[in-house]
Amino acid sequence: MKTEWKIFLTVGAFLFGVTILYGAWTAGETGRVEWVGTVALALSFLLCSMCGGFFWFVSRRIDLRPEDRPDGEIADGAGEVGFFSPGSYWPFGLALAATVGGLGLVFWQMWLLGVGAVAVILAACGLLFEYYSGTRRTAEH
Repeated sequence: MKTEWKIFLTVGAFLFGVTILYGAWTAGETGRVEWVGTVALALSFLLCSMCGGFFWFVSRRIDLRPEDRPDGEIADGAGEVGFFSPGSYWPFGLALAATVGGLGLVFWQMWLLGVGAVAVILAACGLLFEYYSGTRRTAEH
């Protein structure tokens, strides 16, 4: 995580400088600040800073990973990476729900937007809790 927070905070610092430069430059050229680009750059800076801050916070709490150590070898990272779902229909449902919500925005139909938003929430919950449903086994059984 050490590498990630450095990358994100470096990009965030660059975006902060570009935001100030862009705002000043447009104010100098046109006599007023061009707010759409300035706000977009500021929000990009905030997003990179948020991600970099999260990675920095996590990196302080975990041991160095092989890719963070200068003497790390490729074989140090071998082993089980994690669990990946062999097949799930929830991503398709989530994409379909997002499409319905997007069509509601495009055609400015509030009822369609509401249906899409509810469907997105339900599909996201289904994807999140896919492997937590069913009967629960305890040590007593």
